[in-house]
Amino acid sequence: MSLSSPLTAFFAQRPLVILDGALATELERRGADLNDPLWSAKLLIEQPALIYQVHLDYFQAGADVATTASYQATFEGFAQRGFDAATAAQLMRNAVRLAVEARDTFWAEPANRVGRIQPLVAASVGPYGAMLADGSEYRGHYGLNEEALMDFHRPRLAVLVDAGADLLALETIPCLAEARAIARLLPEFPGAAAWISFSCRDGLHTSEGELLGDCVAALDGFEQVVAVGVNCTAPEFIASLVDQMHARTAKPLLVYPNSGEHYDPAHKQWHGNPSASHFADQASGWHARGARLIGGCCRTSPDDIAAVHQWASTSLPPTTA
Repeated sequence: MSLSSPLTAFFAQRPLVILDGALATELERRGADLNDPLWSAKLLIEQPALIYQVHLDYFQAGADVATTASYQATFEGFAQRGFDAATAAQLMRNAVRLAVEARDTFWAEPANRVGRIQPLVAASVGPYGAMLADGSEYRGHYGLNEEALMDFHRPRLAVLVDAGADLLALETIPCLAEARAIARLLPEFPGAAAWISFSCRDGLHTSEGELLGDCVAALDGFEQVVAVGVNCTAPEFIASLVDQMHARTAKPLLVYPNSGEHYDPAHKQWHGNPSASHFADQASGWHARGARLIGGCCRTSPDDIAAVHQWASTSLPPTTA
């Protein structure tokens, strides 16, 4: 591992880091109305205690990492709702604080520390397309060059790096141009570690249509990118995508796909019958192919993460020194 990656301590003792599951769709399942361009970031304003509780429930389910409610939190998005830059920055910091407080509450209970390593907090950074709130993170083709994308991401990264998270989760990235823009920006924040995770449209290609293997290989020279992977992608594509990445990079691989349900954008409904045990069975296969960080994205739940934790704790021996 390069840099002083916060993942190093985990991999020294465990062959798998368990990520959390969905935040926004879990908040909706608990009654929150997220029909808003700010999505889960809306609850930073309206129901922060519910965000805290979901983070805590994921830690109790076995997650080693909480991903903050800042995916859709941008200066531009908050400005459209009438919040000035100072307020927007404070809301982003609050997203990290809620996850840190949930982690600290969990860790303060001695029983929770048995057989566990202190969990991490990853500050979620959604793509430029998430700010547009029109599904562009699943298409790419923004029409912006890397410098323009760096300018977009820079102010938010500055806030989140300073907010106390252990690392950055740069997620649902649809194209190499945006991934490179972020990777090029990281040296402006010395010591910051990040993972970069792409959204993919099939078993080979990013949402924009590039070969995923080419994209992760292009990130090899950026030492602050401490893991690469795929998220918010249908689970049936994950095995092939892990194979593509495993052949092209030595960086740790992460996967956190959707539940396997399918989204109907016309009616804004999910269809299908996910199963926590089935999700854990698939996780076993992804790990066997080389994934070292596994969790869930849209429509996954604490039950899914608990099932992955149960499988890992009974089937994966600790790493030997």
